[in-house]
Amino acid sequence: MSECVPGPIYYDSHMHTPLCKHAVGQPLEYARMGKRKRLKGIVMTCHSPMPDGFSSSVRMAPEQFTEYVELIESTTREMHGEIEVRLGLESDWFPGMERWLDELHRRAEFHYILGSVHPFIQEYKDAFFDGDLTAFQCRYFSHLADAAETGLFDCLSHPDIVKVMLAESWNFSAGEDAIAVALDRIRATGIAMELNTSGLNKSYPEMNPGPEMLKMIGDLSIPVVVSSDAHHPSRVAADFDSAFSMLEQAGFTEVSFFIERKRSDVLIADVRSSMAIAK
Repeated sequence: MSECVPGPIYYDSHMHTPLCKHAVGQPLEYARMGKRKRLKGIVMTCHSPMPDGFSSSVRMAPEQFTEYVELIESTTREMHGEIEVRLGLESDWFPGMERWLDELHRRAEFHYILGSVHPFIQEYKDAFFDGDLTAFQCRYFSHLADAAETGLFDCLSHPDIVKVMLAESWNFSAGEDAIAVALDRIRATGIAMELNTSGLNKSYPEMNPGPEMLKMIGDLSIPVVVSSDAHHPSRVAADFDSAFSMLEQAGFTEVSFFIERKRSDVLIADVRSSMAIAK
């Protein structure tokens, strides 16, 4: 008799729509791929609109926000009974934007809000990069903690994404003390952090965060959400098997997800079984 495989229990909680101007495929395509990957659901988290043209080339315009919400709601209805499709948002933290984001997050019934610091956008580089790569790296991690302390977000996305910008000069050891300080501050807020598999396809080919930082996160018992950051339907749940192994090697036994802005923790072993992923 073959072993019984449990029903789906996990979500891929980070993916985009063409409204961000750098993703391909409609939410319906992402949902269908999620069903094929034996996910319980997906959470669409397109890049938040920002005011006054801020980083406008990589996000929806403010006037498209209602279109985004309606797009996800229509996909939720169409896939009802097959896979859950939930509304989320990837919101950029930047100094002075807190009020905008707070008001934006009240405009819809979100299930999940990712907080992101994107150090490679021009506005961030203009404000904080003076040519000192180590100082820039350390400042990024301090800003990650600043984002956590706003209380605006459920989880911090791709939390060492700065290494993608500094691929040729990335030095974990140079920023390790700053990372430790930032993680202590982050832990105190109770926020989760993301293990983002898309980093394997970036200029520094390693998940975000890498194994050293992930071990530090685990030592502080900060919960982790595994996500694909899919910008194409084929990337839904991509490399989750490697991510679960990486978590286990760092000492984790559980992985998290959010529904209705509330965190749930499940055993990695159970998620593996539900997705028919061998250890």
